Order: sequence, then C-alpha cells, then structure tokens
Amino acid sequence: MSATEWEKTAELLEKGLQRLGEEFAPLPFFEPFATRKLSARAAEILDEAAGRLGDNYPYFHPLYAGQMLKPPHPLAHAAYALAMAINPNNHARDGGRASSAMEMEAVGEIARMFGWSKHLGHLTSGGTFANLEALWVAGRERPRKRIVASEQAHYTHQRISAVLGIEFAAVAAGMDGRMDLNALEAELKRGDVGTVVATLGTTAIGAVDALDEILTLKERYGFRVHVDAAYGGYFKLIEDELGDGARRAFAVVAKADSIVVDPHKHGLQPYGCGCILFRDAQVGRHYKHDSPYTYFTSKELHLGEISLECSRAGASAVALWATQRLLPLEPGGEFAAGLQAGRNAAMALYARLASDGRCQLMRSGEPQLDIVVWKPCGGPEAAQRIFDAAGARDLHLALVQLPEQWFDAAGGDGHVSCLRSVLMKPEHEAWMDEIWHRLDAATREVTGS
Repeated sequence: MSATEWEKTAELLEKGLQRLGEEFAPLPFFEPFATRKLSARAAEILDEAAGRLGDNYPYFHPLYAGQMLKPPHPLAHAAYALAMAINPNNHARDGGRASSAMEMEAVGEIARMFGWSKHLGHLTSGGTFANLEALWVAGRERPRKRIVASEQAHYTHQRISAVLGIEFAAVAAGMDGRMDLNALEAELKRGDVGTVVATLGTTAIGAVDALDEILTLKERYGFRVHVDAAYGGYFKLIEDELGDGARRAFAVVAKADSIVVDPHKHGLQPYGCGCILFRDAQVGRHYKHDSPYTYFTSKELHLGEISLECSRAGASAVALWATQRLLPLEPGGEFAAGLQAGRNAAMALYARLASDGRCQLMRSGEPQLDIVVWKPCGGPEAAQRIFDAAGARDLHLALVQLPEQWFDAAGGDGHVSCLRSVLMKPEHEAWMDEIWHRLDAATREVTGS
C-alpha cells in the first residue's frame, strides 16, 4: 500500500475508535497498565519492526504475481484493528457477543453464495483447520471408511487424515491437473471409500475437479463429497465466465456435503481467516461436549459448540463482516468484478505466452481460474534463471514442479521446473503491459531471444 492508502486506513480507524469510545463512555476512567509502557522506546521498537518487515516481497503490489497473496481491503484493516481495541474471543458469546453475531451473519452470506439457505458453519484460523473439521466430521459420518483426494489436492488432506487416524489414498490426476475419474472409480469399486475430496482450484495450477461427474458417481457409490474451495471458492460468483468444465463444477457445488473457502485468499481478509460449511446442520451433534466452564451465562448457541477450535479472533469476523457489507457477495457486483479482473489478467498473460516461442504451455489449454503456468525453453535451469532475472526487475513470480507430460506428449515420467503466476489482484489487469514488459526483458536476458 502507498503512504496515502495507509493514511486513509488510519483515518477510517481513528473515526471508528472514536465511535467505539463513545459506546463505553459511561464507564469510570482508569489507566490501563499497558499504556504506561508506551514510552519513546515503544516507538523505537515499532520503527525497528517496520524496517525488518521491509525484508519481504511486495505482496501488496501488482508486480507481485507469485503466490496466493492478496492484500486485505483497507476497510478490513481498519475493522480488524478496531475490534482489537476490545480483542473479542469468538469461542463463546460471553467472549465476543457482537463479533459472534457478526460472524454468523458473514458466514451466512458465504453459505448463500454457494446456494445454501440452511447450513452449519463458522470461521477458522485458516483452510487447514477448516479442512480438518470437514474430514473429522466425515470420519464420524463414515466410520472406518477411507478418504480419497486427487494427487494434486493440497498436501494437508493426507496429513489431516493421518492425524485423524483415517486411511487416505491419492487418486491420479490427468494432464489437466484434475482428478482422473477412471482412477477414482477404481478406488470406489473397492467399497471402502467414505469421502471424496473434490478440489475447486488446486494450489499448483488452479485446476477444478469435475464435481458434476463426481456427484454422479456419488449416486452410485454413496460416499460423502467434501469440496476444498479454499482458493477457488469465490469464483462461484463469476461461474458463467469460466470455461465449460469449471462452470459445470461450480454450478453444482450446493450438492456437496461440506465446503471450505478461505476469505484470506480472494476474500480480501487478513490472515488467518478460513471458513467451514456443512449442508446438514445435524452434523453439529458430533461437536457436543459437557464442559462445565465454557461460558454458559448465555442461553444462545455459541460458536464454540460447533467448532473444534476454542479461542478464535473475533477481529477476523468483524473485518469480514465489514468487508462484505461494503462489497456484497453477489454476481455482477463490485467484488465479483474484482475477481473477473484477475481472471482477465490471467487470460491476457496466457494469450501473450501462447504467441511467444520461448516457452511451452500446458497441453490441456487455458487456465481454469487465475493461475498461469509455463515451462520456459532453454534447459532445466531456465525457470530459475528467469525467476531471478524477473525479481531483479521487481517482478516477482513463483516456481513450481509439474509433470513433464503435461507440457510435452513425448516427455518422460519426471517433473520439470516451471514458472507460475497467480493473478488474483484486480490491479493485475491494468498492469499487464508492465508485467509483460518486465517478463519479456527477463526472458530475453536468459534465452538470448
């Protein structure tokens, strides 16, 4: 963010803090112990911290196009900091009355985005914990049954299954990065699969598993379907603008048993903010406990009763609630337009690469969401060298290892080093000429052409 943007955020926060102070004005004055320590030394330490934080890639800038790092909205910054003046804990109503209500409202809007008017769900510290809850419930709903996911699914599914003591199997993926349905059915025929994880937006290339066809198999084999849409979930808002396969998958997402999405990815939120949703609210029975000390002064359901996590930052809920009030999750809205701008940027970069003879693109064709990957020509070190040369020009990409056959039909069974760009910032569309100019210069330096 520029200095001007920070100033605007600070102005928003100042007004919010003034209003919050008025809410508690009737209380007698006291001097908090912590403020007695805010000496000149505190300012020196914060200045030192700011200097240390400069040792980072500029994640907020359009020239950063590497990993899934999208700056929070300025309102999310301000709302989060505002809530930290109280520091609510959304484990229980007593720990965060207002922020718990705001969480339920914000999560309800996310559920409606996926087509659910009724649901059970809450925020989490991130996608990993959200997926943990989904697979924990899956294990209780389908005891002694296996969990399967694509070999291109996030690696945490296998780890989570191990933590839960549930057998896990990875299913082969096709050259488009999507789960191979023939390989999946071979696993299903064994009769011991309880849950299939469908990924709507893989971390490596943004592949969208064929959820529509997986649901057809569900009718025959009777397993649960968990959708990991941590990265790709918000593309539901622009599903009609996606390619056929991705569009069909998002069109039927409401038929899944559980869904995970990360507001701290495309949802313009600070880390960490994940979300877990269940279509059947009755799975809440698995969370029941008899703790005698967990804030029962309120008779209303509290979020700790439907969550494996206990203490959770209420500030995350306030930030999400505020952002969604400003930018509602609706097709054709301003938030959706931001997603479309990133998608447009990805398609523009893909088109330029497709007409460039210095790289190979995936044989499967266009990107499914807003991630573009390409294999530079010039030998096995070309990707690393271009990565370094682009970084020297303040264009920051990412490196990924992918199967060689995804790029070359005559390729072997090994993996090749590729360049990867996640174009998830709306600003990437307007900056495409500048991005290409720097990428072209870096590629020329390495390949000599």
